[in-house]
Amino acid sequence: MSEKTVHPDFDWHDIARLVFASRAMDDIEENELVPAKKVLYQFSARGHEMSQIILGSLLDNPHDAAGAYYRSRPLLLSLGLSFEDALAAPMARSGSYSDGRDIGVVCNLPSLGGASVLPMSGDVGSQYTPAAGWAQAVEYRRIVLKESAYDNAIAAVLGGEGSVATNGFWASLTMATTLKLPLLFYIEDNGYAISVTSDKQTPGGNIAANLASFGNLHIIEGDGTDPGEAAEKLKEAVTLVRDRKGPVLIRLTVPRLNGHSGQDTQAYKPESLIAAENENDPLKKLEQYLVPALMSADEWQALQEKTVAEVREAVENAANRPAPDSDDVERFLFSENDDNGNLLVQNMGGLAVEGHSFPSTNESPEPEPARINMLTAIRRTLDAELESNQKLLLFGEDIGPKGGVHAATLGLQEKFGEERVFDTSLSEEGIIGRSVGMAIAGLMPVAEIQFRKYADPATEQLDNCGTIRWRTNNRFAAPMVVRMPGGFASKCGDPWHSECNEVMWLHGMGWQLAFPSNAEDAVGLLRAAMRSNNPTIFFEHRALLDGVWARRPYPGDQYMLPFGKAKTIREGSELTVVSWGAMVERCELAADEADVDAEILDLRTLSPWDKDAVLASVNKNRRCLIVHEDNITAGFGAEIAARVAKECFFNLDAPVERLATPDIPIPHNLGLMEAMLPDVDSIADKMIELVEF
Repeated sequence: MSEKTVHPDFDWHDIARLVFASRAMDDIEENELVPAKKVLYQFSARGHEMSQIILGSLLDNPHDAAGAYYRSRPLLLSLGLSFEDALAAPMARSGSYSDGRDIGVVCNLPSLGGASVLPMSGDVGSQYTPAAGWAQAVEYRRIVLKESAYDNAIAAVLGGEGSVATNGFWASLTMATTLKLPLLFYIEDNGYAISVTSDKQTPGGNIAANLASFGNLHIIEGDGTDPGEAAEKLKEAVTLVRDRKGPVLIRLTVPRLNGHSGQDTQAYKPESLIAAENENDPLKKLEQYLVPALMSADEWQALQEKTVAEVREAVENAANRPAPDSDDVERFLFSENDDNGNLLVQNMGGLAVEGHSFPSTNESPEPEPARINMLTAIRRTLDAELESNQKLLLFGEDIGPKGGVHAATLGLQEKFGEERVFDTSLSEEGIIGRSVGMAIAGLMPVAEIQFRKYADPATEQLDNCGTIRWRTNNRFAAPMVVRMPGGFASKCGDPWHSECNEVMWLHGMGWQLAFPSNAEDAVGLLRAAMRSNNPTIFFEHRALLDGVWARRPYPGDQYMLPFGKAKTIREGSELTVVSWGAMVERCELAADEADVDAEILDLRTLSPWDKDAVLASVNKNRRCLIVHEDNITAGFGAEIAARVAKECFFNLDAPVERLATPDIPIPHNLGLMEAMLPDVDSIADKMIELVEF
């Protein structure tokens, strides 16, 4: 048989086999497993599978990565995912992507020789910026670290035409084009985002046409149902990116032959459109393309029957897998050690996977003679870690020549270069999403969000990052540091720059949270964060950056503090006061004013927090006051109070009390701001009240 009519650069037997497999999986799930409630979430790839499998066959570098979404199972099949694992995940059986923790179509795949698939999320558009981060990490490792294994590596990201309306798409497009990243955008345009048509996502319904004049971006369009055309255009796109010609956006039209999900009847589509889509089925066109040019009709039929039988066997094997062990459900929110105390490293992400080693540290400070402010302490710690760790990168808005809006990075770009200390576009989604991709690619990103409130646009990425380890059952993690100034300033406040709201990141599962009150602790905790195997929010209080009380001698480049260990600011026997951040100073001054023998504990980190130190102190002193800047309702003080009330109930001689801000934003006027913050007088009055209770 002649093979002249088919594209010679592809294994069409394997492509056909995987298309059969994907179609059979969808058929069995839709018609058998969903009705039997053995699969609860089903998203068919019917109509999308052929072009995805062609793309996957081109992503053959072990340092390639793909960002994908809930309709991307065919891509994973092309990258080596076993049929059984592909089916066990939607059936919520043990093993596979997440050990039953996540929806079966929210996938991930460490490299099996070709591309890794970055951990997906259940939301739309969040795959884009991590893929851009991977692409930037590839270039950093290739150019700066001179690792030749990354010379031809790229990132690809898949999305439907509905996702082009999201923040993530536009943030990643800006990153890819301004930095000329090796990133391929593959838009699978089926005309509908659930029931909303393409023209409501982008003018005219064609994102490729709208981006035709976009700088530094190659545009390719084609028919994703035509095997020869799809193969040729996908190869062209991948080759352009591998050859470092800049990012490419390829838009292929494909039909969505089923509803958005298993519950979607597509009643919003005209019957004539459904009929036309069925006629445009890429499986039919693949048969016409390969039969008889590459195989006979009997061989086609035999390959289909054999593959369906393999899928049937995989369904049975997946169903016979045990249910996930419920005793392990709380594991892997954070990095863990094995029974011998050694770090239990994930498959991908962070520095530990590649065996990165750090200079030695100690918990005992070696103080210099002069006191420095917290701002200088942070800058010196960043400087020292940049010097000792070439995989550490520092970035954010205005952190380059300007040195950051608070001057914490002043001079660091001049010393270490733009490749390691750089400004980003004005997109917090892009800053954090990029960090995720870089972290999974084995770097240590240290991102700055200028003010706590500015993190809100990145909430989706922050939330997803924190749960990556748990959702993938320790296959992936994204250790990083997010430096986040906030809190009232020394002479004013306002609703936009002065918010603390640190409790939000305690609800953001999987994040460590450091909140130092002084320069020495800032050094020790920041260094620990930059060497951690977990993602960390490092909160820098604005009033403390140059506050006199917070100034301490620089404790040395080896100084590092453990997370979850409170500091006793002063010992006492009448009352335990628990605080953190800017309120620690006020508590110390209040104890002097009230003439109360208060034991003041500075938690220093809130995730984890030192429960043992707090409970031991309260059991000794029998009274507890918690003071914090976050608002009173559902602030972290409520969690501490609940734990103290439960664990110390029989030892308490007074109610557990909290002082915090009322449930209003921080005002701008200085008098209004001080009226709503816990001040020295109000804290002192509460101390006296509790002691005299």
